[in-house]
Amino acid sequence: METLNAIVDKTIAALEEMKRSGVTHVEVSHETLDRLSSAGVRPVTATTDAPAGKTPALPIASELARIEARARACVLCKELARCRTNVVFGVGNPCSEIMFIGEAPGADEDAQGEPFVGRAGQLLTKIIQAMGYQREDVYIANVLKCRPLENRTPLPDEVTNCLPYLISQIELIRPKVIVALGATALRALLDVQLGITKLRGHWYTFREIPIMPTFHPAYLLRNPRAKKEVWDDMKAVLEKLGRRVPKNPK
Repeated sequence: METLNAIVDKTIAALEEMKRSGVTHVEVSHETLDRLSSAGVRPVTATTDAPAGKTPALPIASELARIEARARACVLCKELARCRTNVVFGVGNPCSEIMFIGEAPGADEDAQGEPFVGRAGQLLTKIIQAMGYQREDVYIANVLKCRPLENRTPLPDEVTNCLPYLISQIELIRPKVIVALGATALRALLDVQLGITKLRGHWYTFREIPIMPTFHPAYLLRNPRAKKEVWDDMKAVLEKLGRRVPKNPK
């Protein structure tokens, strides 16, 4: 029996051929999307508990899976669709009070199909743990769901094509705070053009959700002295959430 990834790969190839032939729209029924969601799509890590007043995790996870199925079949960015190994949608608790948003998958993420699993991802995990959480307690995603070649900065049209998936994730999860990892993540959501050095440490808002921009973990690997600034930003996040700031983070 063919795996879902193999089926999706064939579907993408067929859609690309249709596009070359002049077809611009393909109707997909809700029933088809439901079958895709239940046919082995990478599950979203979820718990059944939800904060008071928030939709339980399972319905949110189910809807996220439906959106992920659409993202896996997306071919709007021809170069990215042709070269990707995996669509890297998102991972974590769909009822999380914090959502971390990065720029785009790298080579490790493209290979494994999960965001922030390389060296930068390992550092992000340490930051999350220093805040008093585990990686599975938060939700992690990127602006782009496919890796740009050579890890280049996403192009404006690529951000435009992929942004609806991220906005859908935000609207479903409704975190109390968004942490924007790097200027690209913040600029995708807000009309700000300053560099991350001036943006970080200041609160912004996206659809009534507070956003704290900070340095991307990949930047910290090159500039370890900036870890202090990132920790200051994370302390501000914890204070915004009404959580105790650990005195001696590891």
